[in-house]
Amino acid sequence: MQFTTINPESLGAPRGYANGLLVESGGRLLFIAGQIAWDQNQKIGSSDFVEQFDRALENVVTVVKSAGGDASNIARLVIYVTNKSEYRDQTKAVGERYRKHMGKHFPAMVLVEVKGLLDDAAKVEIEGIAVLSN
Repeated sequence: MQFTTINPESLGAPRGYANGLLVESGGRLLFIAGQIAWDQNQKIGSSDFVEQFDRALENVVTVVKSAGGDASNIARLVIYVTNKSEYRDQTKAVGERYRKHMGKHFPAMVLVEVKGLLDDAAKVEIEGIAVLSN
């Protein structure tokens, strides 16, 4: 399986994401449901935005690993936040947590601000798509 990032110069250099990710594979698609910062008891352990981002992304990667892949198989992430300013204000810390789980792999991503999430205490939810080998 080969991933090729597509970043046209006319769009400027992306920071921490790819504009497009071309996947050449006969692989299987894994659709990852939105993950919030729940632990195994479906409880959110922290109200801190960065901690919630970290746990939600960890949960996404856990789903991929459970299907036989790893973070490098993730082709797309959708990040929902209840306060985009909180995300922007903590970009450096979020980036550190991102690299902890994803390394230097940057799939196609989007950030969406929403009014609320499933759990009222949730500040971030992440869903994704991964391409796994056959």
